Amino acid sequence: MLASISETLVNEMSRVIADAGLVGIVALMTLDTACIPIPSEVVLLFAGFAVADPAQAGTHHHLTFAGVVAASLLGTMLGSWIAYAVGRAGRLELFERHGERFHVGPTQIASADRWFARYGSWAVLFGRVIPVVRAFISLPAGAARMPLGRFSLLSFIGAIPWVVGLILAGEALGHNWKTARRGFEYVDYAILALIVLGIAYLIVRRRRSRRPAADAAG
Repeated sequence: MLASISETLVNEMSRVIADAGLVGIVALMTLDTACIPIPSEVVLLFAGFAVADPAQAGTHHHLTFAGVVAASLLGTMLGSWIAYAVGRAGRLELFERHGERFHVGPTQIASADRWFARYGSWAVLFGRVIPVVRAFISLPAGAARMPLGRFSLLSFIGAIPWVVGLILAGEALGHNWKTARRGFEYVDYAILALIVLGIAYLIVRRRRSRRPAADAAG
């Protein structure tokens, strides 16, 4: 079931690029970095394939390597700015209304800001080349009020290896680009599993730390 859904998504994304050319690449990359589940590796690998062999890719657009890279980076930045704005605008209102349910208040927000001020630049820079993480890193950057100029520069620099590397891979692989795309699925699953395990660990750790405090109070 999941395999058929994934294959359908890949085919539809390929069709968008084949029909719309650079506009389609910009649109899909914008959705990806705006936290919509559009796998950018599919977009970039197919775009590289379309540059190498437009006839086999089924597109009538004349796509160049430079044009595809520029469109991909533009889409990445547009989506990143959207997610950044959501994180920046929505954090205080969300936690003011519902923060107590999640044990999040001004102290926790200030702590998160300090952590992101110390490590956030590295997170944004290297997060752009990590599957799954790259699509969501803009949200905490916005929530932590990272300066927009620094966020934009780090996002742009961090996105270049991902974009250029996958386009070159698609160009080299040609019609075999789907083989490389399937490999990324396993990487995605592994990273998602690590994220879930990390969340589970934090929940267990929090519960254990609360028990001694409850026992002392009792």
